[in-house]
Amino acid sequence: MSLTLDQVRKVATLARLELPEDDLVRMQSQLSAILDYVAQLDELNTDGVEPLAHPLPIQNVFRPDVPTPSLLPNEALQNAPKREKGSDYFSVPAVFDSDEPVSH
Repeated sequence: MSLTLDQVRKVATLARLELPEDDLVRMQSQLSAILDYVAQLDELNTDGVEPLAHPLPIQNVFRPDVPTPSLLPNEALQNAPKREKGSDYFSVPAVFDSDEPVSH
């Protein structure tokens, strides 16, 4: 399937790409080659072939999700750069209207 330069321009616009004219010509041939390859795949007989999400067998490699005890607040905050005295919260600069630290 051969794309026209106007079709390539439209694809570039949809992709928010600004391509010079010589790149458009190059993209025209490359995109046409990709579409020709996809057209070849359409000709294959896939009757009885099970659809795949991935070509290789995949399994979960993570550890089992087992609840464990959480850190105590003092342990979690022991390396905090700034902390309000007597609180169990991180103290961070406000992001709206002020440079004062706010504790939440």
